[in-house]
Amino acid sequence: MGMNLDSALQSILFFPIHLLIWLYSVLSFLPWYYITGAAQKEAQSKRVKARSTSGSAAGPYRSVDHFDSLATEDFPGKDTLDKLFHHAVQRFGNSPCLGTRDVLSEENEIQPTGKVFKKLILGDYRWLSYNEVDVIVNQTGRGLAALGQQPKSNIAIFCETRAEWMITAQACFRHNFPLVTFYATLGEDAIAYGLNEAEVTHLVTSVELLETKMKKVLAQIPKLKHVIYVDQKKVSTDGYPAGLSIHSMQAVRELGMLPENVGREITKPQPSDLAVVMYTSGSTGRPKGVMIVHSNLIAGMTGQCERIPGLGPDDTYIAYLPLAHVLEMTAEISCVTYGCRIGYSSPQTLSDQSTKIKKGSKGDCSVLKPTLIAAVPEILDRINKNVMSKVQEMGFVQKKLFILGYNYKLEQIKRGYDAPLCNALLFKKVKKLLGGRVRMMLSGGAPLSAATQRFMNVCFCCPVGQGYGLTETCGAGTITEVTDVSTGRVGAPLLCCEIKLRDWLEGGYTSKDQPHPRGEILIGGPNVTIGYYKNETNNQDFFVDENGQRWFCTGDVGEIHPDGCLQIVDRKKDLVKLQAGEYVSLGKVESALKTCSLVDNICAYANSEQNYVISFVVPNQKKLSELAKQRGIVGTWEEICRHSEMETEVLKEIKEAAVKIKLQRFEIPVKVHLSSEPWTPETGLVTDAFKLKRKELKNHYLPDIERMYGGK
Repeated sequence: MGMNLDSALQSILFFPIHLLIWLYSVLSFLPWYYITGAAQKEAQSKRVKARSTSGSAAGPYRSVDHFDSLATEDFPGKDTLDKLFHHAVQRFGNSPCLGTRDVLSEENEIQPTGKVFKKLILGDYRWLSYNEVDVIVNQTGRGLAALGQQPKSNIAIFCETRAEWMITAQACFRHNFPLVTFYATLGEDAIAYGLNEAEVTHLVTSVELLETKMKKVLAQIPKLKHVIYVDQKKVSTDGYPAGLSIHSMQAVRELGMLPENVGREITKPQPSDLAVVMYTSGSTGRPKGVMIVHSNLIAGMTGQCERIPGLGPDDTYIAYLPLAHVLEMTAEISCVTYGCRIGYSSPQTLSDQSTKIKKGSKGDCSVLKPTLIAAVPEILDRINKNVMSKVQEMGFVQKKLFILGYNYKLEQIKRGYDAPLCNALLFKKVKKLLGGRVRMMLSGGAPLSAATQRFMNVCFCCPVGQGYGLTETCGAGTITEVTDVSTGRVGAPLLCCEIKLRDWLEGGYTSKDQPHPRGEILIGGPNVTIGYYKNETNNQDFFVDENGQRWFCTGDVGEIHPDGCLQIVDRKKDLVKLQAGEYVSLGKVESALKTCSLVDNICAYANSEQNYVISFVVPNQKKLSELAKQRGIVGTWEEICRHSEMETEVLKEIKEAAVKIKLQRFEIPVKVHLSSEPWTPETGLVTDAFKLKRKELKNHYLPDIERMYGGK
């Protein structure tokens, strides 16, 4: 991604064959067990990481590293987010903090299909130091107060991931303005619903979102009085409701610099004060606002940061995931706390080959060279498929040599070793696709397949930590340790929380199951939030135990391994009972079949009135188009996807993969519908973390469901 993919793979494989054979012999002979410190890593990997506090198989399970109590603070006395940021400014004052690339030029590029894509040429990163960010935070907070924003009254942000988002958040934390967050891809009706529910009077947004989404629904939000846009542009006030004031962020900052506002008294937050109301797009129904107090976030980040060894000023984090998602927000606040640099990006500018980067110019990874990356499995799966697809197109000898090196290193990793010569001679240039300096990736939001995890380990030469958490637990639950060489697991409980399993008899999961106890995952601790905003019905998922500790019932089903690590095995909402009585886990089926080369995304569907599973598939356009050409099928992409022979081919590959990974007969989809349109947050069919929205997908494909079950 950080350089041309073809040239990277070509260059690593143009080695004389005799040299590679000699190399392989040396690699196989050398005592890497000792050279790479594998003995110590193996001991760390196999150690018991968590154990039950009750002696019961159901738990609760706690980290053995903080067994007697749950951690609440990383830095003693820094118990609110404003204190945490002030502490960081004191420690790292003149060091770079937030970075943004300048747009040097824009141009429209017309595709063969007639579609017009905007292409960018971007400059270097321009950095604000911690001291400079602190000054802007002060000015912004005082300016918002001068506009009438009151402490403990909600203010909303509806904006893409960028430096101004984090600056606004820090200003709100400092002044005790609870920040209401919305995904930038959330629909207009959902935004209006959330703003009205939260009774918001002030909104921070971008010009693009203001003009394309907000303008349509502003009349439906009667309490909204001030809109602040973050861009350095001018906005025409024509067409906006009477009584609504529109300001630039620069104007708000200037207001905060006026003498009468500089001396304005600030109401500081308490640990129990509301910091964020985070509206989740959710996989079903209306968005829910999760109420997060300062102490929740402090505790959650304390647990998360402990699993990232060496986090500090030498690190550079690339920020491109939605900041309205708890994973990204806590990752960025944690980075700021520890003195890391944060360089802002977007999925459209991340790599040299991203959709908005002009061919021949550099994407953000190439320029920033990050050391830390957070990702959702959808993105890592895409990188995996793109690289391996290029490998398959290579000549016979080149492909065999790549596979030889790949498989050798794969075996080394599985045994807890490394392959330094392979890294230097084979994978160094592949590693540069992400800038060349990544030392750790963190994957969250959905299960990561073992194949993709191993691919990232091998080709990008870094550990991939899987995390498990929810908005309701501040994103904190578990994270794998960097020394853990296993796959398919999400690690042991963090220092800030504990986990227990509750029997789910209907689904057949109990703490007495063999070989490992299983059940619904319950997370308890100071990171568990205080509930949903104005939503008593859903607050039943929270409870307080006899010791006063808060718990959240996740709806996910997990099993605990002997070393105390958790594996997610099911989700209650994903379990469907077929007509003949068998239970099918839709999530399990999808996770297993996403690795198929013809499949970019898949949604399994079943209902209790039928005795078989069907599926909807977003096919890999390149692979399916090549297959259609081989079969003599011509037409547009939409026509190829509608062709019955193509459906048959995809179904054939799905069934072959299902047999290999030993899905039960009743779990294997019997029919398939191919979708020519990808599922994105903008289409409303997946969340911003790319989780399937089953209700919306069902409604969208209802005619196809009726066709596949009706036999038409």
